[in-house]
Amino acid sequence: MATAVHRNGSLSAVSLQGFVLVGFGGGAETQALLFAVFLALYVVTVLGNLTMIVVITLDARLHSPMYFFLKNLSFVDLCYSSVIAPKAMANFLSSSKVISFEGCATQFFFFSLLVTTEGFLLAVMAYDRFMAICSPLRYPVTMCPMACACLVLGTYCGGCLNSIVQTSLTFQLPFCSSHRIDHFYCDVPPLLRLACGSTALNEFVMFGICGFIIVSTTLVVLISYGYITVTILRMRSGSGRHKVFSTCGSHMTAVSLFYGTVFVMYAQPGAVASMEQGKVVSVFYTLVIPMLNPLIYSLRNKDVKDALKRLGQRRSLGKEGGQ
Repeated sequence: MATAVHRNGSLSAVSLQGFVLVGFGGGAETQALLFAVFLALYVVTVLGNLTMIVVITLDARLHSPMYFFLKNLSFVDLCYSSVIAPKAMANFLSSSKVISFEGCATQFFFFSLLVTTEGFLLAVMAYDRFMAICSPLRYPVTMCPMACACLVLGTYCGGCLNSIVQTSLTFQLPFCSSHRIDHFYCDVPPLLRLACGSTALNEFVMFGICGFIIVSTTLVVLISYGYITVTILRMRSGSGRHKVFSTCGSHMTAVSLFYGTVFVMYAQPGAVASMEQGKVVSVFYTLVIPMLNPLIYSLRNKDVKDALKRLGQRRSLGKEGGQ
């Protein structure tokens, strides 16, 4: 339900059938170019993350806590890109660019759930590396399969809780007669700009919850990698030090990219007002980062590269045997 503003200043409820996702400006050529860019990013994202999921599932040598978390990271990346990209690409080729009220709320809910889950999951992965490197004797007990499953379940529960709060607060707002969302998907900042009533509570909750999540998970990451760095520097083996630095470097690269862009978008008061900048930042963390994560972890990780080779050899041997 939305509200219309009359000339005398009073409000009356009107039925809101849906929103218009304005997206990016430009003519047909610009929209076609954007479609091609989004399609390329999305295809690479799907192929990369599916490859990681399949390789980790099929290769027994990768059945360890670190790769269990990495497989879940690929799953989350795959899902939250899929929540955004297909609808955005359809709108690039459409003149109406309409999304229903229910569709907008659904997209908003799942995006909030998955992006929050990813934040928690990156912190869990940092804690896993801390336990593996700094407490190797306790690691098999601390990070047993049940503990890993509970940690992953906890990340989804945290994501779901934040998503429920954000979605319920946002979509109970009285929206004005304007229903044009200045974005390419349904998100908090552009939706708050359409509200007729006060959005102070919504902004407080958004900055409060997102700030808490970012600060708490960032502290877990920084403390974990602080201890890891000290432990690595004490290692006598040069090869062992190089391997650990390589693995942790992959994690830190992914963490820095994700938290940096999310902070710019949600955890600063000016984020709601700068939607043009927000659109560019949003492309980065909805499509570019999910595309880069599999590349970061596979290109810098010898175990994953070896697993890919073994999987390729297994397929070639299977074809030869079939002939």
